Amino acid sequence: MKKKNPSNREDDKEKINGPKSMMNKKKKNMKRLGGAAGLSLEAFVNAKSNSSSSFSNPAIIKKQREFYKNAKYVSKFKKKLKQQHQPNELPSDVRPSEDENKTQEGSKMMNKNKRSKNSLKELYEKRREEEERATVEREAILKEKKEGRERAESRRKEAREKMFKKTRHGQPVMKYRIEHLLQAVLGSNGNSTDKNL
Repeated sequence: MKKKNPSNREDDKEKINGPKSMMNKKKKNMKRLGGAAGLSLEAFVNAKSNSSSSFSNPAIIKKQREFYKNAKYVSKFKKKLKQQHQPNELPSDVRPSEDENKTQEGSKMMNKNKRSKNSLKELYEKRREEEERATVEREAILKEKKEGRERAESRRKEAREKMFKKTRHGQPVMKYRIEHLLQAVLGSNGNSTDKNL
């Protein structure tokens, strides 16, 4: 067997990679760093100190885009809500004079505010009652499932205890095992007769 020298390993690497690949790596690094001279000291300091360097990070750019996009949607939504809540205003030509209708508008606005507050209260109370009913129903269902699980678990535990019972000599008690098999056969027969009907 031949033992390889460490110097031979370096030669092997050169043969595999070759001097051309080393030159290519150097060229790529130089391009990446910005030419043969690289970054000047001033450019490096400015790049590090300015917050504008964060704009070159694609992850930050993506987050900012999402933020502005969401902000735009929110502002549009708020504008639409305001438009829905504000009554349609008539142009000044069609609008009656303010002195004549001031008292009427004031009383209408008061009634409208009271109605809207009452309707909002009613809506809130209805929603709250619905939510309470839904939670009560969910809790009842969960409680029922839990009780069912506990019953099934206790049945399994009893059956297991019966199946593992032993005689004085260490032999299994066959009575319970035969009963279990008989119930399984009767259950399968009952299911198959139900299917045939």
